[in-house]
Amino acid sequence: MRTLRSRTTALVVLVTGLTLAAGGWALVLTLQARITATNDRVDQARLRELVAAARAGDLTATITDVGDEGVAQVVAPGGRVLARSSNIPDAGRIGTASPGPRPTVATVTAPDDDETERYRLWAVSAPTPDGPVTAYVGTSEESVHEASRTLTRALMLGVPLVTALLGLATWLILGRALRRVDAIRSEVDSITEAELHRRVPTSPVDDEIGRLATTMNGMLARLEASSARQRDFVADASHDLQGPLAAQRAQLEVALASSGAVDVPVLARDLLAGTSDMERLVRDLLFLATDDGGAPPPAHVPVDLDDLLLEEAARLRPATDVRLEVAGVSAAPVRGDAGELRRLVRNVLENAARYAATTVRVAAGVEGDRVRVEVTDDGPGVPAEDAELIFERFHRGDASRSRDDGGSGLGLAIARTVARRHGGDLTLDPTGTGARFVLLLPVGA
Repeated sequence: MRTLRSRTTALVVLVTGLTLAAGGWALVLTLQARITATNDRVDQARLRELVAAARAGDLTATITDVGDEGVAQVVAPGGRVLARSSNIPDAGRIGTASPGPRPTVATVTAPDDDETERYRLWAVSAPTPDGPVTAYVGTSEESVHEASRTLTRALMLGVPLVTALLGLATWLILGRALRRVDAIRSEVDSITEAELHRRVPTSPVDDEIGRLATTMNGMLARLEASSARQRDFVADASHDLQGPLAAQRAQLEVALASSGAVDVPVLARDLLAGTSDMERLVRDLLFLATDDGGAPPPAHVPVDLDDLLLEEAARLRPATDVRLEVAGVSAAPVRGDAGELRRLVRNVLENAARYAATTVRVAAGVEGDRVRVEVTDDGPGVPAEDAELIFERFHRGDASRSRDDGGSGLGLAIARTVARRHGGDLTLDPTGTGARFVLLLPVGA
């Protein structure tokens, strides 16, 4: 009983057996009631016929139309038997001594040839030209009991047989279905972290188990993709940290080997620059890891996004050769964390300046219940197939892992993460020349 197959089969057998038993019992009672009602109607009709014959003077000494299970008798006052059926002896009345003018029924015991039977006996008193008479007509209860016994024996054989057959069918059908489930379970249980490319067996049958196999394969595909992203993430982070660490190690080794001919301020500035790059990378990784861990959304306070755009554009101008046009920036009130929104704006503007040929245009304003920000550059643009890839972590347009452009491949991933943490989104509009990033955020008070 520890398996689903056993428990389900037992439940089906129990419910089916009880249902069939209750139905059989109700069927037997219904059969008894129907036979009794039919016999009562026949007996009352014969009772009326006997009374009519007695009144007309056509009563014969032997009543012949009562059947093998019936009995009939007509009695005069004083108990003298005027007529009777052939299966009862002439031994006096068989029913009550004083029935009324309306037919009444009672259960009596009366002789039947050489035996004694219990009858459901109808009786009535009626006046005749020769005086009042009492007529009795009944049917043996044995006929009802015999029919119910026959049906009961059939049900006692049929109900267990049907229940057993249904239990066997349930056991076999569940076994066949659960074998497919067990095959899926066994396959999933054998898949290790290094074998996420494997898939569970599928079936052409579009039922619940077939859909379960499809769902499991979809889950395995997502796990495989997640594992691949995790490996790439670790490899990329290691690569991006290895470069600055190797450069700093080389500088320190050269300094130690130079026996005092080292310009300490220059060395300190170089080491500090490398440390700043690593610090920024680690900070970005920590932000993404915190978001992946389900960090709560930031506290929402009123923020003027247009001020952040203008401030970050002014900060970026001395560090780039491209022109930043902010004439299209108008009021853009939002609610959120000013620090995170500043990081979003900074990453998008730095990305645009990095790839622009001459100009980056920034526009912002309110559209309905959204603040819309557009950052457009006149650079080479992004291929349509990379419109979503550029928001993945460590993705760079060029496949060489060079850091000459100063990017870590995390800026746009962080920018989109911040946008979605604030109830908005950051997308790339593939139309037109260059690259156009569109930021949508809910309007703040």
